[in-house]
Amino acid sequence: MKATLKAICIIVLFMVLKPTLVYPCTGITLKSKDGGVVVSRTVEWALNDAQHNKILIVPRNKTFVGQTPEGYNGKSWKGKYGFVTLTAYNQNYGPDGMNENGLYVGVYYLPGFAEYSIYDPTKRSSSMSVGDLMQWMLSSFNSVDEILPELEKVIVVDVKNEEFGGAALPFHFKITDSSGNSRIIEIVNKGEVKIYQPYLGVITNSPTYDWHLINMRNYIQLSPNPQQTLKLDNFELSPLGGGSGMMGLPGDFTPPSRFVRAAAFTASARPLATSLDAVFESFRILDNFNIPLGAQVPTANIPADIVSATQITTASDLKEKVFYYHTMWNREIRKIDLKQIDFSTVSEQVVDDDQQKLNRTKDITVLLIGDVLNPGNCIGLKGYAWSAVKNGCINIAETGTAFSAYDAKTGATDSSQSAYVVLSDDKLKAEVFFSYPTDKPIVMEAKPILQGETMPVIFENTTEMIKLRYYKDAYHILYQDEIKYIQHYSVNEGLGLKLNNPR
Repeated sequence: MKATLKAICIIVLFMVLKPTLVYPCTGITLKSKDGGVVVSRTVEWALNDAQHNKILIVPRNKTFVGQTPEGYNGKSWKGKYGFVTLTAYNQNYGPDGMNENGLYVGVYYLPGFAEYSIYDPTKRSSSMSVGDLMQWMLSSFNSVDEILPELEKVIVVDVKNEEFGGAALPFHFKITDSSGNSRIIEIVNKGEVKIYQPYLGVITNSPTYDWHLINMRNYIQLSPNPQQTLKLDNFELSPLGGGSGMMGLPGDFTPPSRFVRAAAFTASARPLATSLDAVFESFRILDNFNIPLGAQVPTANIPADIVSATQITTASDLKEKVFYYHTMWNREIRKIDLKQIDFSTVSEQVVDDDQQKLNRTKDITVLLIGDVLNPGNCIGLKGYAWSAVKNGCINIAETGTAFSAYDAKTGATDSSQSAYVVLSDDKLKAEVFFSYPTDKPIVMEAKPILQGETMPVIFENTTEMIKLRYYKDAYHILYQDEIKYIQHYSVNEGLGLKLNNPR
């Protein structure tokens, strides 16, 4: 008996300590006073880069064939509506999608509880995979009410798709239309379909949705209102700061805790005038659910090809039919306006706006210098100078084209002694900045180029006796007709002036 208990304890301890990779996602819905409905969510996938940032555009009238364990021999249908969808591992479906009518379908992980039907080859014409179910809903229906009675006509079967990262695909769904009507769809007990009204539009992961609804009863004390001061004998205890009404709000990343937090933030969201307001408020709320990679994955198992467990965050404006998103590679919010797409003619294609996979920054240091009309304000800002032709402070090295100092006696060049040429936007003026800060920049005026000239002077300042000319694949800066700086570039490179057409 003792040996048995010891074995059980070892097994339980192993189950507790064994690191596992889970895939949490958090979904919310916000509504605005102008009738807007915005469905938003995070997508976490800590196994590796699932390429959720690649977005598939699917046209109308596409022919689909459902996948079964035997292959692509399941239910077939012709899509009536076009849609956009996130992808995964270059598959033609993913966690999130919206069609041209503003119908949203979101897929969320439900491990340990989702259980699809056992495949019956005699029913293959009604069978499909869980990914097919998403495409079927997006391509076939306008609204939630249209979908619900049709669910009993399809059979979702378990299909192992090795192309999907080799991961299991236990999912449940959140569907919402532009009216705000919404449902949670779960397939359990070998094919039993259960439908739930979403609580404030919130969805996370396991357990099943009814469990989350019961668990919310543990948090009915949560409120945005601060706690009241408590007096005990001679002591007076007051809240330490704002947010005391949310004391007890769980802060971990488990699905139950995220469900409670998402519900609390949704219920306490500020009033929103427009659907665009709801879009940006959604991103603000979901910032609370971004998961750093190291918080979800054991250090020894951190993958090298991703920088965040939260790979993409989306917001679908169902009223305006606009799909917004930002990714782990680029936090700038981008959008796809479905109203601008002709789904009857558009070709099926993938949009990948993260090809460089490089988080960018915008240098606004120049904005700290004050009044741009005062050239003196550029002084002291390293690398910057006032440009007369640009009418502002510029970074000379970034904006200008570098010329190397030229020794007319030896023909040698010295790139450490540079001059920079900056063109006006209309290319009618050129400004030369020299290596020495004490040398003032000189503005030159454009010169007309005559047909057939072999050594045309492009810009000139006769007072300062400075010229810029082009000759034999090189630009020259001349002082008193002597070459002082040179740049070896073809005519279409460097300054980019097209000299074959006279001014």
